[in-house]
Amino acid sequence: MKTFVIGIGGVTNGGKTTLARNLQKRLPNCSVISQDDFFKPESEIETGENGFLQYDVLEALNMEEMMSAISCWMESPSHSLVSTDWRSIEEIPILIIEGFLLFNYKPLDHIWNRMYFLTIPYEECKRRRSTRVYDPPDAPGYFDGHVWPMYLKHRQEMENISWEIVYLDGTKSEEDLFAQVYEDLVQELTKQKCLQVTTVGMH
Repeated sequence: MKTFVIGIGGVTNGGKTTLARNLQKRLPNCSVISQDDFFKPESEIETGENGFLQYDVLEALNMEEMMSAISCWMESPSHSLVSTDWRSIEEIPILIIEGFLLFNYKPLDHIWNRMYFLTIPYEECKRRRSTRVYDPPDAPGYFDGHVWPMYLKHRQEMENISWEIVYLDGTKSEEDLFAQVYEDLVQELTKQKCLQVTTVGMH
């Protein structure tokens, strides 16, 4: 069965979840999997040399569990009953996976149909992060000592990825980001639809 998988990656507090939710409301047959749901319990999180809990690394996540959630969806993509005005692509089930460490995890490499990455500048990121409440709460100096350096490291690793990642400006309004991505996805999905039609016609 044909599916369409969208990755929304990016910096902490960059607006990934909000964007994913807004898209889910408007896209037909759309499910969302959030990487944040797969953090290991605090007792299993390692403490780095700097004394900070190492949350912003792949090892802090139960990625096998996340992969099995994705596999389950792939095997039987759930059809939502949302009625939509563009019937043409309604039958392609869509999965949005959102999280801060998606494009650095090799086993996911083959599943993306479209990849987006939200960026915001250091100052804005630090400001947004300070307004959020985490469990466990951020220790003093945690953002500069762990969160931001890890983001830069993972962002650097992504430079070696050969396929196309669409970078988004997370300082844009929620509406603007949604409109930009939605428009892009409609084009992509329409292309997929055309491809499907041509391949079917060729047999």
